[in-house]
Amino acid sequence: MTDPNLSKIFMQTLIEDLKSSKIYTDLQNAAQIEITKPGVRLSELKKGVQAGLIQSGWDKRLKNAVFKYLQTKPKLQYPVTPPEHAKEPLLYLRKAQHAWEKRILKSLNSMCTELNIPLARKRPEKEQKEMNSKWTELGVEGPDLTQIRPVYAPKDFLEVIVGIQNPNYHGDNNGFFPLWGIVQVPVKVKSINLLRLQYSEMAINQCQSGIDDSTDIPSELFDLDRSKLGKKVVNANHGPVAQEFSKKGCPSGLRATLWAQMLCVEVDDV
Repeated sequence: MTDPNLSKIFMQTLIEDLKSSKIYTDLQNAAQIEITKPGVRLSELKKGVQAGLIQSGWDKRLKNAVFKYLQTKPKLQYPVTPPEHAKEPLLYLRKAQHAWEKRILKSLNSMCTELNIPLARKRPEKEQKEMNSKWTELGVEGPDLTQIRPVYAPKDFLEVIVGIQNPNYHGDNNGFFPLWGIVQVPVKVKSINLLRLQYSEMAINQCQSGIDDSTDIPSELFDLDRSKLGKKVVNANHGPVAQEFSKKGCPSGLRATLWAQMLCVEVDDV
């Protein structure tokens, strides 16, 4: 979201959403309690209240509320162009699309000419009155469509797709890596190094709670270290931290608490 106008709108929406939530009322009550404390000076009222709220953990609660909003609310985007107004960016695909549409129109016109069916004309006044009188029966008494045939077969459409080729793609010089499948249009995909970087948390050398991915570290020692680190994460009470920690598995004793922090929900004791 690089547009400053969209950023302002997003911040205003976030503030309005927080003001209408329960956390805003609780924050006001907590601020009033901090004001009544004897250690707060009138000259430094704002700083004193802010320091008291931070000490009582309200900064983390606000961060979790913002984190929950970012997870549940879609980000503002630029106005999306309707599909019918969007232009295909690749020239060779536009040519294939234009040729296919021209073929469809030619088939449709030839069929309508054979059957003497006008494609676009205004109904005469007599037909309009007849249509209005039978308006509620149009779904029962329809025209005879037995002579109407499909303008193209699925096989024809498949042949057109198979015949599309990128004129700028010449393949591998040695010919060892031909394109897969019958559709010979190359698709841009991530390289193996980028995929390894994207899924680095799932690498075989990364230990996971409950899975013996590595034999270098005893499972008991690994579980103990993960439990100690998990308790620190739980005490931090911050959703993004819990989310990052849980990417390598949740210790069974902390699973419920970690999920509650990630989902930014408060579970009352029953």
